[in-house]
Amino acid sequence: MKPEALLHPTPAGLFCPIGRFYVDPVRPVERALITHGHSDHARSGHAKVLATRQTLDVMRIRYGEDFCGEEQAAAWGEVIDLDGVKVSFHPAGHVIGSAQIAIEKDGLKIVVSGDYKRGIDPTCAPFEPLSCDVFITEATFGLPVFHHPDPKGEIGKLLTSLKQFPERSHLIGAYALGKAQRVIRLIRDCGYDQPIYIHGALAKLCDYYVGQGVELGDIRPATIEKSTPDLFKGAVVVGPPSAFQDRWARRFNEPLIAFASGWMMVRQRAKQGGVELPLVISDHCDWPELLDTISEIGPSEVWVTHGREEALVRWCELKGIPARPLHLVGYEDEGD
Repeated sequence: MKPEALLHPTPAGLFCPIGRFYVDPVRPVERALITHGHSDHARSGHAKVLATRQTLDVMRIRYGEDFCGEEQAAAWGEVIDLDGVKVSFHPAGHVIGSAQIAIEKDGLKIVVSGDYKRGIDPTCAPFEPLSCDVFITEATFGLPVFHHPDPKGEIGKLLTSLKQFPERSHLIGAYALGKAQRVIRLIRDCGYDQPIYIHGALAKLCDYYVGQGVELGDIRPATIEKSTPDLFKGAVVVGPPSAFQDRWARRFNEPLIAFASGWMMVRQRAKQGGVELPLVISDHCDWPELLDTISEIGPSEVWVTHGREEALVRWCELKGIPARPLHLVGYEDEGD
């Protein structure tokens, strides 16, 4: 069987015609397999959704109880038969519940990575390398220029700034699912034990992480009243990037704007966003990690999806690995 007969791109997303399912479809479909809860991969409105228990929980938190018609939870490594196609979910190391999806039929095995990272992150299960015939990899940071630094070193910059500017509120922009909780945990792991204040948009997801055993320490709502502005002098406040564009951010004490993202390596992005303290903390693989992962897995073929596809395809070809870009549309950088 040719790989394209088992899985191929369509306008709605990757489609398995034999199993009659889509992986991370960008529009409502009859049966969807979801890698993780970021909104560019997990959309509401599908008739049936198969995902890890944590991803289903996240979708419910973000979209409400009626996010789909019927749901099914997959345990790690559990083999599920969908019309003669075997599928299984394995940790991707991106955010809580994030999975790679292995798809097998007649001796052919395709692994869809979803979004993944290789770095240490106690807020989610670590990436599990899977041998396969075809590896479908993301390439969000698929250019040789991207070499991400040690995340704890980036948090060290934040702690140094807190000492240098004890009167200023340090506001950290971090995406609501995954990045915010990881940043909070990194701050704790680097020895900061003061309260950390969070925007209301992060509350439900932070509560869920804590309920799943992820220790975040003393987190409190970043509620500002006219009588308590001094409360946030020298405080760490975490919120979604969108909140920093409105009056909410300007009400803090001489706010110092930080942003946690792999894109903070690009100085122009930081400058355009008014970021005073860029923190290069990514939930995706950088260039060396992408290459190391492909080398470790040793697939017969590599398909490259959303991101900087051409450079990674070229690297594979130079290594003698057949590769192709998928040019899927509809995937953004929510979890960068």
